Amino acid sequence: MIHSVKTTRGLLAGMFAVAVLGTAGSAMAGDALSGDKITSMMSDATVEGKMSDGSAYSEFYQADGTIKGKDYKGQWTIEADSMCFVYGTDPKKMCFQVGQNGNGIDWLKDGKVDGTGTVSKGNINNY
Repeated sequence: MIHSVKTTRGLLAGMFAVAVLGTAGSAMAGDALSGDKITSMMSDATVEGKMSDGSAYSEFYQADGTIKGKDYKGQWTIEADSMCFVYGTDPKKMCFQVGQNGNGIDWLKDGKVDGTGTVSKGNINNY
């Protein structure tokens, strides 16, 4: 009896692990949005989150393409199905696809999640 209980527990634990891993795998990257959807979601919205290097961010994306952070400004544009960023006087442009993942977003670079965030309409931090 003990052997069959252990076997059943092991089997159930294995099935649970497969179910959890299967769910995590599908939640690893949100479905990439079109340029129009990104514009609609990000215009006049604050996005807060973390990038894969552990750095936290909080930015307000004005509808006119201005980015406002705590102590800085930049510009955002939509190019095809990517959101692109230029900050301060640095001309280097960074572009990411945006995936919607439940109530949040994923910043996608080369098909991999490079950051995550939550979107709130309005300038919630008064930048």
